[in-house]
Amino acid sequence: PPAVHTSSGMTLRSSTPAQADPRPSKPQGSTFSSCDPALRPIIRRRARSLPTSPTRRKWAAEQCQVPGCQSRMNRVRFADALGLELTEVKVFQTGEDPSIPLHVLSRLSINSDLWYSSSDLEFTMQCLVPDFQQPADCVDFSSRLQEQQVCLERVTSSDLGLSGTIQVRNVAFEKRVSVRYTFDQWKSLHEACARWHSSIPEKNGQGQVDVFTFFLPVPPFLLQLCSVVQFAARYQVNGWEYWDNNRGKNYSLTCRTHPLKMPRECEESWIHFI
Repeated sequence: PPAVHTSSGMTLRSSTPAQADPRPSKPQGSTFSSCDPALRPIIRRRARSLPTSPTRRKWAAEQCQVPGCQSRMNRVRFADALGLELTEVKVFQTGEDPSIPLHVLSRLSINSDLWYSSSDLEFTMQCLVPDFQQPADCVDFSSRLQEQQVCLERVTSSDLGLSGTIQVRNVAFEKRVSVRYTFDQWKSLHEACARWHSSIPEKNGQGQVDVFTFFLPVPPFLLQLCSVVQFAARYQVNGWEYWDNNRGKNYSLTCRTHPLKMPRECEESWIHFI
């Protein structure tokens, strides 16, 4: 303990124990330099799991300093966390072989014929062919539009169905254009609404014409030889109703065989068909 000297010459020693220096002592016989790097134990920590969703949302809201800012948090769930298997194995029995659609097989056969052929392949396919001339190509198209207030412009067919355009005179802003069609000579009928596409001026300069587009889905099983699709355009405006039914004959398309030529350069085109 440290000694304390008094004015009378007496020496007193404190009974309070001395406190130990918390700093580590220097090892004997070793040199120490302040330039030496501090030694750290090499211990790798295990990564912490992500916080729960409410905690993550709270943290994202604190990070977003801009007023009105909303952060979008994505949730990720793993199959094993939900008690599901990470893999799924399907075992096919003898009678459960996967079936290939017929249209894919037909195109594969076309591809094989092209591969072994030195010339272009010619084949036929079934499609709906219009039984009328496209109204937009007729010389009386403008007069028909003036007379009927509505007139089919043109129609095209594809594997999915029929698509076309209709022109109507802009009598009023509120209007409804639709197409009524049938597959069985009007024993049953269907109706599809047309959508506004654009506005163009009339050829005679007397007003404006609105162009509407429509699509009629045709199921593949109805595409048989000699099957007929009939339709007519309907225009409703200002409480009146106008029709374009090809002057009472209706517009009709008949399923016929159409010859097609496929060049040899398309020998790998079956990939696109699949």
